[in-house]
Amino acid sequence: MRVKTARFTVMSYRRIVAKFGTGLLTSGTDHLDLQIMSSLVEQIAQLHRQGKEIIIISSGAIASGRQKLKEVPGRKNIPFKQVLASVGQSHLMYTYEQLFSQYDITVAQALLTKGDLSDRNGYLNARNTLLALIELGIICIVNENDVVAIDEIAELKFGDNDNLSAMVANLVDADLLALLTGIGGLYTADPCCNPQAQLIRRVDNIDGEIERMAGDTASCQGIGGMTTKIEAARLATCSGVNVVIADGRESDILARISQGENTGTFFPAQVNKMESKKRWMLSGLASKGKVMVDEGAVSALKEHNKSLLPAGIIKAEGKFHRGDIIDIVDEKGKRIGYGISNYSSSDLAIIEGKHSDNIPSLLNYDYGDEAVHRNNMVTL
Repeated sequence: MRVKTARFTVMSYRRIVAKFGTGLLTSGTDHLDLQIMSSLVEQIAQLHRQGKEIIIISSGAIASGRQKLKEVPGRKNIPFKQVLASVGQSHLMYTYEQLFSQYDITVAQALLTKGDLSDRNGYLNARNTLLALIELGIICIVNENDVVAIDEIAELKFGDNDNLSAMVANLVDADLLALLTGIGGLYTADPCCNPQAQLIRRVDNIDGEIERMAGDTASCQGIGGMTTKIEAARLATCSGVNVVIADGRESDILARISQGENTGTFFPAQVNKMESKKRWMLSGLASKGKVMVDEGAVSALKEHNKSLLPAGIIKAEGKFHRGDIIDIVDEKGKRIGYGISNYSSSDLAIIEGKHSDNIPSLLNYDYGDEAVHRNNMVTL
């Protein structure tokens, strides 16, 4: 096989999702490696000062729990692993909080499950929360909620948070997903066993041969392994996100990756983010209804990239729920865009034409000032 040496298109990434695996955070031991974690946090703080937007997907809760409960006899069943995750998650977050506090950076925690992102309300709530944290300059640390979800513990779907990281990268429209591990990237064979193994610098198409090589590299990876990283790369690149798999132990690895430096294995996005969002909104999730907006709203949406507020809505048509995709049309019925509604059709019937300040008194609750947030909208 001829190994490709072609490399990154030189670019600088602004919004980055960085995934840290358990093997990296523990250096292959049974406890967190504070030296590694300090290095990673220092790099993120540097990028944060440069105006980069970072979300961390962090494994390590179970390992952290095992470290805290080292006097407890070891067990291997799932309930006990969930106990380890419960104890370890707070210790893991405390460690991150202490490290980031040295740089006056506030951190937040988000524990997600597949169900959270499959449910339309959960998807919308998670997206809105993560984007709001980004806007406030807060570093969010995401992990799977192992206490209620056993998929990762049972070594099934998510596979050590790799696929979760790809889903989050898609969720927040990231420019780059950096999968940091304890190996330099995807190799032609297991480099731990085969000294002839060569690092593959760029993968333009994830095919059967790439999947086979990922399986051959699995023994260096532990839980999850290279196979799930390739699965994550496939999901992310099909969503318009570039992906790099690299050795998180290398000096200034995140800073170098963020500038498109030649390191690790690069998977270029297969579509741009706008195409991906359009395709998703126009896919099998057909529009559930539509809202007619006035001229002022048309101008705000198309010319100024603003959110759609209830005040600009003339009427809502069709029956739809919060989180459904809806068409946005002008007074002549011409579609000017589509997006994810923050409110149901029955809610909009009450608040249409009204100022956003009146939403709580009219509905006795509110999901924000916007009927459709600009981050959840595509205009034509």
